[in-house]
Amino acid sequence: MKRKMGTATVAGILSLSLGLLLPGCHGIGARQNSAPAQSTANSASSDTEYVAAPGAAGITTTTVQLAAVPNYLQLPAQVEADPTRVVHVYPPAGGRIIEMKVRPWDQVEKGQTLAILDSGDMARAVADYRKALVDNQVKQKALERATYLYAHSAIAQKDLQQAQGDAEMSEAEVQAARAELRVFGMDPDHAGAQLRVAAPRSGVILEIGAAQGEYSNALAAPQPLCTIADLSTVWAVGDVYEKDLTVARPGEPAQVTLDAYPGQTWNGRVSVVSDAVDPNTRTLKVRVVLANPGTRLKPAMFGSIRILRSTSRGILLPSTVVIREGNIAYVFVSKGNGRYQRRSVTLGRTVGEEIEIENGIKAGDTVVTQGGLLLRAAAGN
Repeated sequence: MKRKMGTATVAGILSLSLGLLLPGCHGIGARQNSAPAQSTANSASSDTEYVAAPGAAGITTTTVQLAAVPNYLQLPAQVEADPTRVVHVYPPAGGRIIEMKVRPWDQVEKGQTLAILDSGDMARAVADYRKALVDNQVKQKALERATYLYAHSAIAQKDLQQAQGDAEMSEAEVQAARAELRVFGMDPDHAGAQLRVAAPRSGVILEIGAAQGEYSNALAAPQPLCTIADLSTVWAVGDVYEKDLTVARPGEPAQVTLDAYPGQTWNGRVSVVSDAVDPNTRTLKVRVVLANPGTRLKPAMFGSIRILRSTSRGILLPSTVVIREGNIAYVFVSKGNGRYQRRSVTLGRTVGEEIEIENGIKAGDTVVTQGGLLLRAAAGN
C-alpha cells in the first residue's frame, strides 16, 4: 500500500513539473521569434519617407558637392595694446592736483590738457626765468656802456671783455630758464604757478592713477597720472606649442576671431613668434598685428588665432542642414516628388558657418537646408 502511494506521488510531481516547464518553453520560443520582427521594424524605420506638414512652406534644398575643407591650427589668444603706442603720463614737476580733466576711456588729442597742478616747482622755475630776464637786461645795458666807454678810451679792454662775458652768461641763463619751462610744457612768456599737463599723443585713456586733491611727486610718483594708448593698431597674442611651430611661422596668414563678436573674422599675418619657451606651459607667444578702425578691438578681449594647417577634399554644408537630437545628428535627403529620407550623419570640423559631413551622405545628394523640422512621416509608413 505504501509503495502504491509513493508511485502516485512521484507521478503527480512529474505531471506538475511538466505543466510548469511547458509555459516557460513557450515563452522562450516567443522571444526568439520576436527578435527578427523587431529587426524588421528598425529596418523599416530607416526607410521611412517624410513629407512636408500640411501648410508648411519655406523648405529649401541644395545639392551636395565636394569642396576644400581647411584644417586649422587654433590658438587661444587675447587682444593687447601695442606697447610702443602706450604712454604713461607723469607730471614734469611735483604739486597738488587741482583738477583732472579726463576720465577712463576718454578719447584725447595730442596737446589736450589732462590735469592742472598747483606746483611749487613750477613757481620756482617761473621765478628763476624772470630773475634771469632781469639780470640779462642789466648785463646787456652794462655791455652797452662798456662798449661806449671803451670806444672813447675811458675803460681798459679787459673791462669790456668782462662786460661781454657777463652779458653772454646772463643770456645763457635766460635760455636755460626758458628751456626748463618748455620741459614743463609751458609757454615761458605766459607761465604761472599752475602746471598744465598736456597729452603727449592722441589716443584713449586706459586708466587714471590720480585724483583731484592728491599730491603728485613728479617722476618719483608710484603711478602715472594716466595712461594713454593709441589703439588704431592692436596685437592679438596667442600661445603655440612647440610641436606646432612648423605651422605658426612669421608671415603665415592668420584669422582672428573674438568672443565679443561671434561670426566676425579679422585677417592678418603672423608677425613674430617669440624666441623663448615658457617653462611652465611649454608654449611660445605668437603675435598678429591688426588694424583697429573705430577701436572695436579692446585690450584683454578673449578670442583665438586660426592658422591654416592643411586642406582636404570633403563635404561642407551650412550648419542649418544638420538637425540634432541629443548625441544624434541627421539630415533629410530628397527622394523626389516631395518625399524625403532621414539619414544619420557623422560630423567633422566646423568651418565658420559650415560644418563637415564625414559620413552618411555623398556628393550628388540633394539635402534640405532649411525647414527640415517641418517634415513629417508620410501616411502609411
